[in-house]
Amino acid sequence: MKKSYIIIGSIILFLLIILFSYRGIYNNAVSLQEGVDESWGNVQATYQRRADLIPQLVDVVMGAVEKEGQIVTDVTRARTGLPSSSEIEDLKNQIANADSPEKLQLLEKQLKSNDKSAQAFLNVAVEAYPNLKSIDGYEALQDQLEGTENRIGKARKDYNEAIKKYNSHIRGFFTKMVLNSEEFPKKKGFEADKEAENKTNDTKRLTK
Repeated sequence: MKKSYIIIGSIILFLLIILFSYRGIYNNAVSLQEGVDESWGNVQATYQRRADLIPQLVDVVMGAVEKEGQIVTDVTRARTGLPSSSEIEDLKNQIANADSPEKLQLLEKQLKSNDKSAQAFLNVAVEAYPNLKSIDGYEALQDQLEGTENRIGKARKDYNEAIKKYNSHIRGFFTKMVLNSEEFPKKKGFEADKEAENKTNDTKRLTK
């Protein structure tokens, strides 16, 4: 009888070890996956912040020009290709619904295009009204616009680090055997733009 008890006890102990090991592996995978999702949300937030800043900066300029008795016309706005409010909202919705770094990087090109259009618009306004540079909020918003590049870079870096930890965990020898690959798929992070070395930050020209 004692021998059978030992065998049964050993089996139970073995099963408990497996159960607790699986729980630890699974819970860790869930925690890392949540970390990836949180980091992804932060990336989207920085992109949306960038989409918000251009309209805010333009509104400051438009308000200041209006106070001076004139308005920069819609013709000027259209000529410079400045995006409308609805276009900005549509872009923000696309960012919110983006589910991969590839999609966000495509949207980033549109964001940079908007930056260039806004720069053309602001140059026209500043040339017409040189004192705009001293208006409260103008320089602050420009600084925020430039700083957003750093925020985006940091958010993307944090996301890639979260991806690395998550992928390293789910690809472990024992972990890979016990986790469902559909529930915990391998994720892909941001990749450097191949032409990044030849690019400059367009928003820096706003201060010229």
